[in-house]
Amino acid sequence: MSPSAEGRPSPSALRASSPPATGARGVSEHLLAHIATHGPITVADYMAAANVHYYATRDPLGAAGDFVTAPEISQMFGELVGAALADAWSRAGSRAEAIYAELGPGRGTLAADALRVMRRAGFAGEVHLVETSPALRQAQAKAVPDARFHDRIEELPARPLLLVANEFFDALPVEQWVCDRQRRITHDGTRFAFTIDGAIREISPARDAAAAALAGHLAHHGGAAIVIDYGYAGGESGDTLQAVRGHAFADPLDQPGEADLTAHVDFSALATAASACAVSRPVSQGSWLETLGIGPRASALAARNPDQTEAIAAARRRLCDETEMGRLFKVIALRHPEWPTIAGLEP
Repeated sequence: MSPSAEGRPSPSALRASSPPATGARGVSEHLLAHIATHGPITVADYMAAANVHYYATRDPLGAAGDFVTAPEISQMFGELVGAALADAWSRAGSRAEAIYAELGPGRGTLAADALRVMRRAGFAGEVHLVETSPALRQAQAKAVPDARFHDRIEELPARPLLLVANEFFDALPVEQWVCDRQRRITHDGTRFAFTIDGAIREISPARDAAAAALAGHLAHHGGAAIVIDYGYAGGESGDTLQAVRGHAFADPLDQPGEADLTAHVDFSALATAASACAVSRPVSQGSWLETLGIGPRASALAARNPDQTEAIAAARRRLCDETEMGRLFKVIALRHPEWPTIAGLEP
């Protein structure tokens, strides 16, 4: 995530133990004690511990927080996601037992906007949100009062899913490797520091596990999922670990637990991990939203709200332009093989 193309759902699949103390000092002391006892920690363990504390102790979204996600930029984003899910549900036979689900739902803005469209299309299913942050659960309960909450993907009901994961996977921990040596984090007496440098390769067992769990659910119970995140189609390498605090980049090794830590998503690896179900090719967020009709939707909103014409146009540009979120953010669909494809996301 970049500060101009931001967004973060909470890392709901993180299973690392969180620090027992509160505040940045508590997280640092927890990590220092671990290093003193066991030696340098992996980048994944550092990222997990920091993010567990970060999301458990704040609402990081909005102008007063650290970043803004696509659903907070414009209602058009959630509406188009909802339209795509409603269309797939309708073409699958309008299954009454299907449920709406979301991984890391932020403040619930995306769910509220998507469900507004889906309800108009006749979808009456339950709402299930995978979220571990107490602060964000409170906000989600206000936005979607009938939502049911879960800590893990595996806790979702054994029913067809209409699921979205927007900026969920990038907050899950990554390992970093230099050749055949795993990069770790130590403390030099003054600050946290990496043990080795060089050409970095990143992998994420946590992401693979979450994608496999989601794909397994879809394969066994039916449904479709839309995954939206920032990253690359596959084959790229390098150090993509980054921190955002106060809408600006920060040092990932400074004050763990007080900044949002993320890394680019490898969509090729994600697709491989989700091979139990059908997976689409990744497309850019901008091209997908344009295919779904964000242009006509923006025009319709501007016609009804002429005083907001420029703000609506600016939101469309931010979501779709290649220099903003349009190219860096990618979209893929996962689905049961017998369910129809998601509009704009072909196999």
